[in-house]
Amino acid sequence: MRHRRVTPVALRAFAFALGLVVAAAALVPVMATAGPADRPAPAALGGGSPAVLAAPESPAPDQPVPSAPAQPPAPETPVVLEVFAPEPGPDPDPDPDIAPAPLPVVTRCGPELSSPDGVEAQTCVVSEGTGVRARTYYRNATGRELDAVLTFLAPAGRTVQVRCAIEARDEPGTCQTPMEPREESRAAEYSAVAEFAGSGEGDSTPLLLRSGSNGARTEGS
Repeated sequence: MRHRRVTPVALRAFAFALGLVVAAAALVPVMATAGPADRPAPAALGGGSPAVLAAPESPAPDQPVPSAPAQPPAPETPVVLEVFAPEPGPDPDPDPDIAPAPLPVVTRCGPELSSPDGVEAQTCVVSEGTGVRARTYYRNATGRELDAVLTFLAPAGRTVQVRCAIEARDEPGTCQTPMEPREESRAAEYSAVAEFAGSGEGDSTPLLLRSGSNGARTEGS
């Protein structure tokens, strides 16, 4: 076998070429990994496939884009209405079918008296509310008509007198004076006297019975 002699010039050229090959081999991985900054780096040099980022799917042209869920409406602020109470009106007219409450009645009576002829009577002072009057209750069993004179004696000497015709029938009846204003502080000073006599006999008519609210005496024929 024939050996070629390697000169120093050829040796230097070989070394230079070898350096170029090594440099080129070193630049290949660097250039392969270079790329835009916003894209991920490829897989390691071990031979794996580069990673591929999946782009978000776009809806089909005929498919409606889903809208955001509707927000519930905000609650309305309640409105408070001021309520005015109606003013009380005048009292309605009283029902005519309902009787008014009776006034308190106080009576001060003398004893029940009777005459031999058949006259019975009891005389009283009657107070009704703020008024006062004289009243006599009687029964005429004489069989004839009678006259009754009722005298009401008020304080300060004031006198009221009425005459009542007593029919000839044995039924109870009353004879009374008009109502007078009552002086509450002098209630004990009121009194009444009733006198019963025959009717139409003039001055000769005998007195049959006298009845008083504070005690009485009888007179007869």
